[in-house]
This record gives sequence, C-alpha cells and structure tokens, in this order.
Amino acid sequence: MAAIHSTAIIEPGAQLGETVSVGPYTIIRAGVTIGEGTTVGPHCVIEGQTTIGRDNRIFQFCSLGGAPQDKKYAGEPTRLEIGDRNTIREFCTFNTGTVQDVGVTRLGDDNWVMAYVHLAHDCQVGSRTIFANNAQLAGHVHVGDWAILGGYTQVHQFVKIGAHAMTGLGTTLSQDVPPFAMIAGNPAQARGFNAEGLKRRGFSAERIGAVKQMYRLLYRQGLTLEEARSAIDELVQATPEAAQDIGLMSRFLAESTRGIVR
Repeated sequence: MAAIHSTAIIEPGAQLGETVSVGPYTIIRAGVTIGEGTTVGPHCVIEGQTTIGRDNRIFQFCSLGGAPQDKKYAGEPTRLEIGDRNTIREFCTFNTGTVQDVGVTRLGDDNWVMAYVHLAHDCQVGSRTIFANNAQLAGHVHVGDWAILGGYTQVHQFVKIGAHAMTGLGTTLSQDVPPFAMIAGNPAQARGFNAEGLKRRGFSAERIGAVKQMYRLLYRQGLTLEEARSAIDELVQATPEAAQDIGLMSRFLAESTRGIVR
C-alpha cells in the first residue's frame, strides 16, 4: 500500500501507485498521477494535470505542476509530464505548458536535478541530464539528452541546448548551444567540446575525433555558419562510424532559430 503520512492531503481524483510514498504536509491535488516506487518528500505541492512516472525521488519543498508564469495563460488544461527515475532536489519549480506551444512541459528519464531549478512552461528536457543548483530555464527551452548545466545557468526563452553540451557556472544563454559544445560566461562563449563526458559515455576515439573536427569547423577555422554546416555534412564520408553524431549536429544547426553561441 502507498505510504501516505497522516498530515499529507491527497485530493480525490489524484492517482497514486500502490508503492508511492508521500511525506508530511505535502499536498497532491486532483488530476495528478504518480507511478509506482516514487517518493515525495514533506512540504511539497503537486498540482495541475501532472503525470509523474516510476521510481522518482522528489525532495522536500518542491512545487510541481503550477500554472505557467505567462500573462497569456487563461486557465487552459495544459500539462506537466515527468518520466522515470529522476532525482528532483529541494525547492524545484516546474510549471505546466501553454496552448501557445505544445501545451506540455516535459522532463524525461534518469535526470539529476539539483536544488532551486526552475523549468518554465513548455520546456522540453531529455534524459540523463544534470542541472546544478539554481539552473533556470525560461519558457519554451529545449535541452537534449546528457546535457549538463552548471550552477546558476540562466537560459533565455526559446533557446535550444544540444545533446552532450555543457555550461559553466553562471552562464547566461540567449542563443542556442550546439551538441557536444562547452559554453561558459556572460556573454556566453565557446570553451571547447565535452571530450571527457563523451569518453565516460563510451564514445570511440573515431567518434570523438569527428566531434572535435565539427567543433573546429564551427569555431576555429573562420568559416561562416553555412560553410561550417556544409563541411560538417561532408565529414560522414571520412568517418562513417560517427554518422549518428554528425547527423545530430547537422539537424541541430538546421533547426536553430536563435543562432548559436559563437
């Protein structure tokens, strides 16, 4: 049976798995669904049309599923979706989406989200990311798998952060961050590519070499962005084993709407 503390308030209409644990003074409102094995600490508020998957650890004082901080929001039934096996530390705030976008804010699986992180409306966060303390995402931000955001990273609305990218402490982003890139500062500047992270994830020497070459084409050879994109597309012929990584970069650059940090 679910382990619900006697002081917690679970409204009728909330759906909790049989092995969910809820701490003291937490409020879970109607419309919330929480999967098996998830633990919710004390003094949390989970509301709205929020779905939380299995085996998540939600620490005390989190506010999940609150209305978006968007003046256009008029009470539409938008959603928050959280996947499986995420760690969500103290004082995190995740809002639901808006009808001006996809109507749902998403956090994938196996993410490590530290204290005071904010996910605004319509953010789309992948899986296996790390958000250090006080990382703040404005509305409509997209973050790819395996990305790492340093503490106090501030992300402007509509910015996209590519898979395997990394930001330094106190970085402010108003433009997109390509996959694999390491970005730091205010204003943000490219500082290299995430070679150590790729090694830890089992990338071969050939794949890392291709990523290094893509970084050089974007940042070190004085090419225009269009010239760099064309050269990156041609790399697949020389390094077919990195075709997936080259395709990831190529698609990201083609879909960028705010321009990249450069």
